[in-house]
Amino acid sequence: MRWTECCETLQGMSLPLVGVRQIKLPVTDLARSARWYSDLFDLELAAEFTEDAAVRGVVLADHAAGFVIGLREREHCASTPVLDGFDVCAFEVSTIGQMSTVADRCDELGIAHSDIQDRGEFGVAMDVPDPDGTVMRFVAGSHTGPAGTFFGLEFGAGPPTFYDQPRLSF
Repeated sequence: MRWTECCETLQGMSLPLVGVRQIKLPVTDLARSARWYSDLFDLELAAEFTEDAAVRGVVLADHAAGFVIGLREREHCASTPVLDGFDVCAFEVSTIGQMSTVADRCDELGIAHSDIQDRGEFGVAMDVPDPDGTVMRFVAGSHTGPAGTFFGLEFGAGPPTFYDQPRLSF
């Protein structure tokens, strides 16, 4: 079956997803990053991956929540991805008021973080860069509008502006 036929067959079908199983990140210092993620998210070491007699990757888990973060030494990844300044994921907290709990935990652990940013109708966000500069974003409040609605956000000189018609064709 050609890709276009496959897409036509899948249109209108939702995948039976129940959550995100794992986030896997490249890191420069596995022990340092494992400690950082374990401390911030209160995770335990669940698995290690050894190659050539050296630990090259780990899985850190919150078993009760089913939340897992995988870390792999960058120099042993398929490429050497650098995600400095890039927000690879966003963790949602239930209420805007709970965002201060995340900020307080960061402060308690001496972990740098941005200020809590008010995003108007889209709630609040706070960025927490890991030891390699990869950003973990925490959000609370609305993320998207109702199904079938669209918004675009354009960044440039001055404040961001919104638009309501998609510009990307795919």
